[in-house]
Amino acid sequence: MKQEKIITPANGYLMLFIFLILFFGGIASIIIAENLIFIISVILAIFIAPGFIMVQPNNSRVLLLFGKYVGTINKNGFYWVNPFYTKKKISLRASNFDSERLKVNDKLGNPIMISTILVWRVKDTYKAAFDVDNFENFVRVQTDAAVRKLASMYPYDNFADEGHMEDITLRSSVNEVSETLEKEIDERLSIAGIEVLEARIGYLAYAQEIANAMLKRQQATAIVAARHKIVEGAVSMVEMALEELGKKNIVDLDEERKAAMVSNLMVILCGDKDASPVLNTGTLNH
Repeated sequence: MKQEKIITPANGYLMLFIFLILFFGGIASIIIAENLIFIISVILAIFIAPGFIMVQPNNSRVLLLFGKYVGTINKNGFYWVNPFYTKKKISLRASNFDSERLKVNDKLGNPIMISTILVWRVKDTYKAAFDVDNFENFVRVQTDAAVRKLASMYPYDNFADEGHMEDITLRSSVNEVSETLEKEIDERLSIAGIEVLEARIGYLAYAQEIANAMLKRQQATAIVAARHKIVEGAVSMVEMALEELGKKNIVDLDEERKAAMVSNLMVILCGDKDASPVLNTGTLNH
């Protein structure tokens, strides 16, 4: 037997009725008839008693007879089986696993802290019971291994200034990364009969030793990008101002005065602080 076999054992309520008749009927017969031959009925009832099992919803019982796999009961109810059966309980309910925060290197070699949240359940009770030693520990170990592999496949983030532009990153491509992680874990856990319902990154951050440096780098990148937009807008505004002044003949500016005006406008528009005006009571040249 190399695969799960679903069985439906005898009705437990019927066997309970037989047990009560044998046990109490045997005791009553011994007392009334004063004949110890009826003790056989009591012994038979005691032999039947260990065969009663109760299977709750989303639970199962794996049955063994002297080391041989007999079958699995996965339907809830009250049953009776061979008293010599070994009955192993395996839950079919969905379980959550929040892994520890692992320190690993991403694709670019940067140390990061990462953890995953896994939702799983047992799909094949035979594989879970006999193909691995402890399927719950197997889930934990293989999940950690899958997370380490995932982290090495993608960078934490893109660094355009160094020419590293990836389509998928751990920080921004949440759906793609989760899909890859789920597929990787599912392949690893299939040997244990485990079905992966959901897998996603629960925690992601740079390791402590480089966190401050990376934060400054991100801030610098954001500042450069903002400055680029500011300069681009300032040039457009200066160009528009010169064009409007020329069209309306408000003032006649030579090249030197245009250069001075452009310089002043760029300082005002690109500066971090508000400009302090200076009143000129003379001419444009003084």
